[in-house]
Amino acid sequence: MGVYKNERNRQFPSKISTTSFVKLYILHLLKDRSYYGNEIIEEIKTRLDNKWEPSPGMVYPLLRDLEAKGYVKGWWDEPDKRSIRRYKLTDEGFKHYKIILLQNQAIFEDALTIIRNVLKDIYNKKI
Repeated sequence: MGVYKNERNRQFPSKISTTSFVKLYILHLLKDRSYYGNEIIEEIKTRLDNKWEPSPGMVYPLLRDLEAKGYVKGWWDEPDKRSIRRYKLTDEGFKHYKIILLQNQAIFEDALTIIRNVLKDIYNKKI
């Protein structure tokens, strides 16, 4: 766990916000192929073994924000109906993804260490 200005970090177990986590996951998914919003929600839910899923109220504003910043490009499958909007990662989005990927790695590693130690110490589980 990081120490800043000789003060201990008292936040537990992770310093990443849910919004930042979902943004990272969206960019991670879009680096491989295009998705539409509900597909992103379902894909994250599936990859997290159905233990958690982001809400549409979080995903869609994030997609709009990422598009406004030029990190993703969106288009309508059927422009006349405007019912399904697909997104893909732009070159700028990939650069941004690589930056936040590196910025958050230590946070996830710290959280994993804490969880492993709690499961071992309190629940006598070996992971």
